[in-house]
Amino acid sequence: MLVAFSVTPIGSGDSVGDAVAEAVRVVRASGLPNRTDAMFTTIEGEWDEVMAVVKQAVDAVAAVAPRVSLSLKADVRPGVTGALTAKVEHIERVLGQS
Repeated sequence: MLVAFSVTPIGSGDSVGDAVAEAVRVVRASGLPNRTDAMFTTIEGEWDEVMAVVKQAVDAVAAVAPRVSLSLKADVRPGVTGALTAKVEHIERVLGQS
């Protein structure tokens, strides 16, 4: 499955970058395939392992903020792997045909 999520600290001031970086650090330490962009971090793996990493990322932000907002979108496709890169590669191939 793919899970795209965003963790935002609330009530810890205007700058959220340091707290968000701690969430990304958790994701990268998980060893699961992942990608971070300006809005979301996407992680790929089995349900239990992905959700455990999301919880750990939320916990990392909660350690420095009194409140945390979590946005999450999931693509649940049992047995499919490599979707993190395959979806983007497909779009690039289509664009290259234009």
